Amino acid sequence: MPTTPSGALSQNTLVGIIGSGTMGAGIAQVAALAGHPVALYDTRSDAPAKAIQGIRQNLEKLVARGKLSKDAAEGAASRLRAAATLNELRDAGIAIEAALEDLPVKRQLFAELENVVNAKCILATNTSSLSVTAIASALRSPQRLVGMHFFNPVPLMELVEVIRGLATDPESLAIVHATARAWGKTPVHVKSTPGFIVNRVARPYYGEALLLLTERAATPATIDAVMKQAGGFRMGPFELMDLVGLDISLAVSQSIFDGYLGDPRYRPSLIQQEMVRAGFLGRKTKRGFYEYGDNALAPAPDTEPPAPRPERVTLLSSGSFSESLVKRLTNSGVTIVHSPSQNEHGDAVQVGDAILAVSDGRSATQRAREIGHRNFVAVDLALDYGKASRLAIAKASLCDEAAYLSTVGLLQAAGFAVSRFRDVPGLAVLRTIAMLANEAADAVHQGVASAEDVDTAMRKGVNYPRGPLAWADDLGIETIQAALTNLAHHYGGDRYRVSPRIRHLAWTDSTFSEAPTD
Repeated sequence: MPTTPSGALSQNTLVGIIGSGTMGAGIAQVAALAGHPVALYDTRSDAPAKAIQGIRQNLEKLVARGKLSKDAAEGAASRLRAAATLNELRDAGIAIEAALEDLPVKRQLFAELENVVNAKCILATNTSSLSVTAIASALRSPQRLVGMHFFNPVPLMELVEVIRGLATDPESLAIVHATARAWGKTPVHVKSTPGFIVNRVARPYYGEALLLLTERAATPATIDAVMKQAGGFRMGPFELMDLVGLDISLAVSQSIFDGYLGDPRYRPSLIQQEMVRAGFLGRKTKRGFYEYGDNALAPAPDTEPPAPRPERVTLLSSGSFSESLVKRLTNSGVTIVHSPSQNEHGDAVQVGDAILAVSDGRSATQRAREIGHRNFVAVDLALDYGKASRLAIAKASLCDEAAYLSTVGLLQAAGFAVSRFRDVPGLAVLRTIAMLANEAADAVHQGVASAEDVDTAMRKGVNYPRGPLAWADDLGIETIQAALTNLAHHYGGDRYRVSPRIRHLAWTDSTFSEAPTD
């Protein structure tokens, strides 16, 4: 099969695409823009022509916005054709399936396709959740099948998960990886396991939010605001579930839970299940965690009212929170006193009799009891305390209200909006980041993907502000391990069990970036 020096398919290679819905049309547009002739087939006879018309309109819009030259658009459009039968894909060098996400449907399709295309044609599936190994098992030559998972919208999203099943031929895998790169995408290598990288590693982003809601820690709007304004995420978990559709989100969660044979880490939420049963599916039904009717108002996050500004704050340690707090308190009128000898509280400050410390995965009440200081308040993690505009805090059950308000006043003096959570361990950002890092670490430990590819996938596939493993390195592996251990002690069970990879790195004082690839 003709390839370029980089290993990608040559531009004169015919790309056959089966399925002309949103994903199939998007893949066709990308392949045509990369210079390939493209044949688009669908069991619905009129669908390919409609898809091609839609692609041409998209290309015209790109030209109108100055994103694409007229010649490039016309060239890409000229390379697209509708295929009336599957047999018209017989000369394809690669055939990419983007059909219904149904295992029997895909298996039957590839069994038919194998009898049509030549022996050197690479077969690729755009499945987002099904086992590539299981799909390939229907073929006489299962080594021909490669997973090529694009993300929606295909023309805009950079990531492509290139997935190897148990039988996948390494040469075909390498060609698909190089071809995706030649098409302007960022490919990552993945072993065929439930959820691949993105859908697996992203589960805690939704799962921890749903658990917080189950425990009535805060409202969806408050949790979303904290995850965006402190965590640095572009969308909050409840906004995302409403956008994707709660039925789809639940189905993915259930699929991964079943795929991992009931592992409690992936157990779906009863709240989400109940909402799906009620038909509250998000934006498409105008009601999910939020309402979307014509007169619907977006709920505001819970924010503490102005509290008295304290006169002084004592720094008990040096850390990203306390150091950023000092900078933000410049010209605030608050006197800053340094007392670094008292560092048993971690990254912490003292305001009057109240200790305000960054969460370590224990509840504020537990920490107050263990240190023998009732006026204790936990503050959540932030991506960057210097830039965050909101923080979540929780007070110990026996903390005096006046002592609690002194910490609120301090944070407000530093320019933070403050959201009060019920006293749950780990609050919102810390427990989510710890769980994302833990899931990513297990994926690396189990050989699903490299640490670099996992972080790349989470940044490119779901727009995370940082890769979870790079974030863990920055926070410190021992910090992540301690948070997970404390959460596991509080809740029991296997949900927060620490990945062996994290334990190993903690024992060797290593980081994910330093650890050798295996």
